[in-house]
Amino acid sequence: MPKTLEGQITPSYFVTKEAPARIYAMSRETKLIVVVRDPVTRAISDYTQTLSKKPDIPTFESLTFKNRTTGLIDTSWSAVQIGIYAKHLDNWLQFFPMRQILFVSGERLISDPAGELGRVQDFLGLKRIITDKHFYFNQTKGFPCLKKAEGSSKPHCLGKTKGRTHPNIHPEVVQRLRDFYRPFNMKFYQMTGHNFGWD
Repeated sequence: MPKTLEGQITPSYFVTKEAPARIYAMSRETKLIVVVRDPVTRAISDYTQTLSKKPDIPTFESLTFKNRTTGLIDTSWSAVQIGIYAKHLDNWLQFFPMRQILFVSGERLISDPAGELGRVQDFLGLKRIITDKHFYFNQTKGFPCLKKAEGSSKPHCLGKTKGRTHPNIHPEVVQRLRDFYRPFNMKFYQMTGHNFGWD
């Protein structure tokens, strides 16, 4: 497993080749929940986060392509590679059946947090207690927030690293990435039985 604090699992476990076998050895009955989002948006978001820490990194465009002229995407760049969800899921399906894996839509977590968390509660066999009344939309962040965090009288929103403005990426670059991800997305939809609508 990737390094983390005691008792936590880092988001990179989904793309870490050794993780499925290690989790299976720990507990083959584990239920896995993975939040996914449009891989193009995810790659831009990943770049935005890195840019906030290292402002001198190359442009998104130069990192995206091995060869800009031919449009060859650089799949060794982690921001691109992580979004090839079907490839990572293949690795997990060697150890866990799909009935033990729930893919949560990152887009729906924003547009309908209670609905998406309802799916999570159902998957875990929990009574549905989280509803729309628990959320409000924070215009500044662009995300829903909890009206009141447990044990607190104040609302709780995602941290300052979430909801950053993404840099403007040339539409042609975005389209090339959409074209690149399309077959992987289609395979992922087929594997999960869920169309996430990323095209």
